[in-house]
Amino acid sequence: MKKVLLSVVALFAFGFANAQEAETTENAGFAQGDVFISGALTFNSSKTGDFKENAFQIAPKAGYFVTDNIAVGLMVAYQSNKVDFGSADATNDGFGVGAFGRYYFTPASKFSLFGELGVNYMGYNNEYVETTSGYSAVDYKSKVFGAQLGAGMNYFVSSNFSIEAGVGVLGFSTDDNGGNGADKTNSFSFGGNWTAVTFGVNYKF
Repeated sequence: MKKVLLSVVALFAFGFANAQEAETTENAGFAQGDVFISGALTFNSSKTGDFKENAFQIAPKAGYFVTDNIAVGLMVAYQSNKVDFGSADATNDGFGVGAFGRYYFTPASKFSLFGELGVNYMGYNNEYVETTSGYSAVDYKSKVFGAQLGAGMNYFVSSNFSIEAGVGVLGFSTDDNGGNGADKTNSFSFGGNWTAVTFGVNYKF
Protein backbone atom coordinates (compact mmCIF):
# COMPACT_ATOMS: atom_id res chain seq x y z
CA MET A 1 0.00 0.00 0.00
CA LYS A 2 1.40 3.29 -1.06
CA LYS A 3 0.84 6.22 1.25
CA VAL A 4 1.37 9.84 0.37
CA LEU A 5 1.36 12.66 2.92
CA LEU A 6 1.44 16.20 1.59
CA SER A 7 2.40 18.85 4.17
CA VAL A 8 1.46 22.00 2.34
CA VAL A 9 2.28 24.07 5.38
CA ALA A 10 5.90 23.01 5.19
CA LEU A 11 6.16 24.40 1.67
CA PHE A 12 4.54 27.63 2.83
CA ALA A 13 7.02 27.85 5.69
CA PHE A 14 10.02 27.56 3.40
CA GLY A 15 8.48 30.09 1.03
CA PHE A 16 7.86 32.55 3.82
CA ALA A 17 11.36 32.07 5.17
CA ASN A 18 12.92 32.80 1.79
CA ALA A 19 10.65 35.77 1.13
CA GLN A 20 11.46 37.28 4.50
CA GLU A 21 15.15 36.44 4.49
CA ALA A 22 16.24 40.06 4.36
CA GLU A 23 13.72 41.15 7.00
CA THR A 24 14.94 41.69 10.56
CA THR A 25 13.63 39.48 13.38
CA GLU A 26 14.24 42.18 15.95
CA ASN A 27 10.49 42.44 16.69
CA ALA A 28 9.86 38.69 16.62
CA GLY A 29 7.71 37.23 19.37
CA PHE A 30 4.29 38.06 20.81
CA ALA A 31 2.91 40.79 23.07
CA GLN A 32 -0.44 41.97 24.42
CA GLY A 33 -2.77 43.11 21.64
CA ASP A 34 -1.19 40.92 18.93
CA VAL A 35 -3.49 38.96 16.62
CA PHE A 36 -2.39 35.81 14.84
CA ILE A 37 -3.78 33.31 12.35
CA SER A 38 -2.50 29.78 11.89
CA GLY A 39 -3.60 26.38 10.72
CA ALA A 40 -2.66 23.38 8.63
CA LEU A 41 -3.77 21.65 5.45
CA THR A 42 -3.18 17.90 5.05
CA PHE A 43 -3.96 15.30 2.40
CA ASN A 44 -3.48 11.54 2.68
CA SER A 45 -3.89 9.04 -0.14
CA SER A 46 -3.50 5.25 -0.29
CA LYS A 47 -4.20 2.61 -2.96
CA THR A 48 -4.31 -1.18 -2.84
CA GLY A 49 -5.43 -2.80 -6.10
CA ASP A 50 -8.80 -1.28 -7.01
CA PHE A 51 -9.28 0.09 -3.49
CA LYS A 52 -8.46 3.76 -2.95
CA GLU A 53 -8.71 5.98 0.12
CA ASN A 54 -8.28 9.76 0.27
CA ALA A 55 -8.43 12.00 3.34
CA PHE A 56 -8.40 15.79 3.40
CA GLN A 57 -8.45 18.20 6.33
CA ILE A 58 -8.16 21.96 6.82
CA ALA A 59 -8.27 23.65 10.24
CA PRO A 60 -7.53 27.40 10.42
CA LYS A 61 -7.22 29.21 13.76
CA ALA A 62 -7.25 32.85 14.87
CA GLY A 63 -6.10 34.12 18.26
CA TYR A 64 -5.75 37.34 20.25
CA PHE A 65 -3.30 38.12 23.08
CA VAL A 66 -5.30 39.47 26.02
CA THR A 67 -2.05 39.76 28.01
CA ASP A 68 1.61 39.27 27.12
CA ASN A 69 1.34 35.58 28.07
CA ILE A 70 -2.29 34.60 27.43
CA ALA A 71 -3.99 34.21 24.05
CA VAL A 72 -7.58 33.12 23.31
CA GLY A 73 -9.00 32.16 19.96
CA LEU A 74 -11.40 30.28 17.69
CA MET A 75 -10.99 27.44 15.22
CA VAL A 76 -13.02 26.01 12.32
CA ALA A 77 -12.35 22.68 10.67
CA TYR A 78 -13.47 20.65 7.68
CA GLN A 79 -12.47 17.10 6.82
CA SER A 80 -13.38 14.55 4.19
CA ASN A 81 -12.54 10.84 3.97
CA LYS A 82 -13.45 9.02 0.76
CA VAL A 83 -13.08 5.32 -0.04
CA ASP A 84 -13.38 3.94 -3.58
CA PHE A 85 -14.02 0.20 -4.04
CA GLY A 86 -13.76 0.32 -7.84
CA SER A 87 -17.46 -0.38 -8.40
CA ALA A 88 -18.69 1.98 -5.65
CA ASP A 89 -17.51 4.75 -3.39
CA ALA A 90 -18.53 6.39 -0.12
CA THR A 91 -17.56 9.55 1.74
CA ASN A 92 -17.52 10.60 5.38
CA ASP A 93 -17.20 14.33 5.93
CA GLY A 94 -17.43 16.66 8.89
CA PHE A 95 -17.47 20.31 9.87
CA GLY A 96 -16.68 21.71 13.29
CA VAL A 97 -15.88 24.71 15.45
CA GLY A 98 -13.80 25.13 18.55
CA ALA A 99 -12.28 27.53 21.05
CA PHE A 100 -8.86 27.50 22.69
CA GLY A 101 -6.71 29.28 25.23
CA ARG A 102 -2.93 29.37 25.31
CA TYR A 103 -0.35 30.28 27.90
CA TYR A 104 3.00 31.32 26.42
CA PHE A 105 6.04 30.76 28.59
CA THR A 106 8.37 32.78 26.34
CA PRO A 107 6.06 35.16 24.43
CA ALA A 108 8.63 37.82 23.51
CA SER A 109 11.22 35.35 22.27
CA LYS A 110 11.96 34.31 18.70
CA PHE A 111 11.45 30.75 20.01
CA SER A 112 8.12 30.69 21.90
CA LEU A 113 6.76 27.78 23.97
CA PHE A 114 3.09 27.40 24.91
CA GLY A 115 0.52 25.15 26.54
CA GLU A 116 -2.97 24.96 25.01
CA LEU A 117 -6.39 23.96 26.32
CA GLY A 118 -9.08 23.56 23.67
CA VAL A 119 -12.67 22.36 23.20
CA ASN A 120 -14.33 21.50 19.91
CA TYR A 121 -17.53 20.20 18.37
CA MET A 122 -17.73 18.24 15.10
CA GLY A 123 -20.74 17.11 13.12
CA TYR A 124 -20.26 14.22 10.67
CA ASN A 125 -22.17 12.79 7.71
CA ASN A 126 -21.24 9.12 7.53
CA GLU A 127 -21.62 6.84 4.52
CA TYR A 128 -19.32 4.02 5.68
CA VAL A 129 -17.77 2.46 8.76
CA GLU A 130 -14.54 0.50 9.01
CA THR A 131 -14.82 -2.99 10.50
CA THR A 132 -12.35 -5.82 11.12
CA SER A 133 -13.46 -7.42 7.84
CA GLY A 134 -13.41 -4.24 5.72
CA TYR A 135 -15.88 -1.40 5.13
CA SER A 136 -19.65 -1.46 5.53
CA ALA A 137 -22.16 1.00 4.04
CA VAL A 138 -24.12 3.16 6.51
CA ASP A 139 -26.10 6.38 6.39
CA TYR A 140 -26.19 8.41 9.61
CA LYS A 141 -25.08 11.66 11.18
CA SER A 142 -22.96 11.77 14.32
CA LYS A 143 -21.86 14.44 16.76
CA VAL A 144 -18.53 14.49 18.57
CA PHE A 145 -17.50 16.75 21.44
CA GLY A 146 -13.89 16.86 22.51
CA ALA A 147 -11.53 18.58 24.92
CA GLN A 148 -7.75 18.39 24.85
CA LEU A 149 -4.63 19.71 26.52
CA GLY A 150 -1.53 20.10 24.39
CA ALA A 151 1.84 21.78 24.05
CA GLY A 152 3.60 23.52 21.21
CA MET A 153 6.15 26.02 20.01
CA ASN A 154 6.59 28.83 17.50
CA TYR A 155 9.84 29.63 15.74
CA PHE A 156 9.88 33.07 14.09
CA VAL A 157 11.53 33.17 10.68
CA SER A 158 10.70 36.89 10.43
CA SER A 159 9.05 39.51 12.62
CA ASN A 160 5.60 38.36 11.41
CA PHE A 161 5.91 34.75 10.25
CA SER A 162 6.61 31.72 12.42
CA ILE A 163 6.55 27.96 12.01
CA GLU A 164 4.28 26.29 14.57
CA ALA A 165 4.38 22.72 15.88
CA GLY A 166 2.10 21.08 18.42
CA VAL A 167 1.33 17.76 20.07
CA GLY A 168 -1.61 16.52 22.14
CA VAL A 169 -0.89 15.46 25.73
CA LEU A 170 -4.30 14.82 27.31
CA GLY A 171 -7.61 14.36 25.50
CA PHE A 172 -11.24 13.34 25.97
CA SER A 173 -14.01 12.91 23.40
CA THR A 174 -17.56 11.59 23.27
CA ASP A 175 -19.28 10.39 20.07
CA ASP A 176 -23.06 9.87 20.01
CA ASN A 177 -22.71 7.40 17.09
CA GLY A 178 -25.81 8.81 15.42
CA GLY A 179 -28.01 9.02 18.51
CA ASN A 180 -31.47 7.38 18.42
CA GLY A 181 -30.59 5.09 21.30
CA ALA A 182 -27.08 4.17 20.07
CA ASP A 183 -24.42 3.70 22.73
CA LYS A 184 -21.99 6.60 23.00
CA THR A 185 -18.28 6.09 22.54
CA ASN A 186 -16.19 7.87 25.17
CA SER A 187 -12.44 8.06 24.57
CA PHE A 188 -9.64 9.20 26.85
CA SER A 189 -5.98 9.59 25.94
CA PHE A 190 -2.89 10.51 27.91
CA GLY A 191 0.70 10.96 26.77
CA GLY A 192 2.09 12.77 23.75
CA ASN A 193 1.87 10.90 20.46
CA TRP A 194 5.17 12.01 18.93
CA THR A 195 4.29 10.32 15.63
CA ALA A 196 1.35 12.73 15.25
CA VAL A 197 3.00 16.12 15.67
CA THR A 198 1.11 18.83 13.79
CA PHE A 199 2.82 21.60 11.83
CA GLY A 200 1.49 24.92 10.64
CA VAL A 201 2.35 28.46 9.65
CA ASN A 202 1.56 31.35 11.95
CA TYR A 203 1.15 34.99 10.84
CA LYS A 204 1.21 37.77 13.44
CA PHE A 205 -0.51 41.09 12.76
